[in-house]
Amino acid sequence: MNQDFNIERYLSGGVEKIVKNALKASLSNPRESIFMGKYALASKKASEKRRAAEEAGEHVPPFLIASITSSCNLHCAGCYSRANHACKDCTPVDQLTAEEWKQIFDEASDMGIGFILLAGGEPFIRRDVIEKAAQRQDILFPIFTNGTMVDDTYLKLFDKNRNLVPILSIEGGEESTDQRRGQGVYERLNASMQRMKEAGVLFGASVTVTTENMKEVLSDEFVRSMYDKGAKAVIYVEFVPVTEEAKHLAPGDEEREYIKSRLYELRMKHEDMVLISFPGDEKTSGGCLAAGRGFFHINSHGGAEPCPFSPYSDVNVKTIGLRNAMNSPLFKAIQSENLLMEEHAGGCVLFERREQVEAIIQA
Repeated sequence: MNQDFNIERYLSGGVEKIVKNALKASLSNPRESIFMGKYALASKKASEKRRAAEEAGEHVPPFLIASITSSCNLHCAGCYSRANHACKDCTPVDQLTAEEWKQIFDEASDMGIGFILLAGGEPFIRRDVIEKAAQRQDILFPIFTNGTMVDDTYLKLFDKNRNLVPILSIEGGEESTDQRRGQGVYERLNASMQRMKEAGVLFGASVTVTTENMKEVLSDEFVRSMYDKGAKAVIYVEFVPVTEEAKHLAPGDEEREYIKSRLYELRMKHEDMVLISFPGDEKTSGGCLAAGRGFFHINSHGGAEPCPFSPYSDVNVKTIGLRNAMNSPLFKAIQSENLLMEEHAGGCVLFERREQVEAIIQA
């Protein structure tokens, strides 16, 4: 059996594969299916724009990651964002306004980017930005949230704007989730999932995979439980160790082979769900997709970074725009030095090679 899975193909061409699977996943919900059908057409147009740009010598990545705030209401153990001081408790200053984010979303649409992951901090804190995202119906916005701030207003917003797809973070069962995210968070997550399921809102789950929870979160029972709760997508992200003491939690080569094998089996059994693994699925695409190869990260202040785990920037979209930021000298240097293709121990090659990235930006 061929277990190869090319995530670049999965995410490119307007993210047609994700749309196709999401369309399957939403067949039981007519309103969701109607939106996904319309989005499939928009996705095709986005893919054509990127193809035309490629033929003209310009590479446009199929998706972006946008951290719309650096504030968060939780203190999760091993949080990379707090470790690199990108996430704080106080109200941050000089963050992009909702209107500035709207301009970024508009430019992304013009370039053919039809898939923008909203992250944080906790993105639900920026309702004003999420409302701007809702206006761009030709872009799909998965919103990576801790799931503790779902209220009636958000449910109405998601019901009306099907391009907004909450992705709730969970670590497995109650013990694993509360151990990392705080006492009682699992119960609040379950309540949020129940409310969204009852409201007919399409949502998914995000899981940080460690050596400790790996078998639990890749089990048939866990995926089935997520489906039963209403989640139509599960995104697995390998743990990135931010301290020496946490390195044992990062999956190694043997664990990655297990993850790859289990995902293949789970995709065969759950064809109506979207199941993705980072960076595992990237390896079959010839290396990391960061630094503009497949995506890049925009932080809450507008800095264009290779990815959320590599918080280094030499340009700001606020001053030079999205298209110019995509071609930043830092991104070009990372690509030309083949850093994205190197083997690494943690869940992120650029985090593992951060000294090399720092040397590039200081040069």
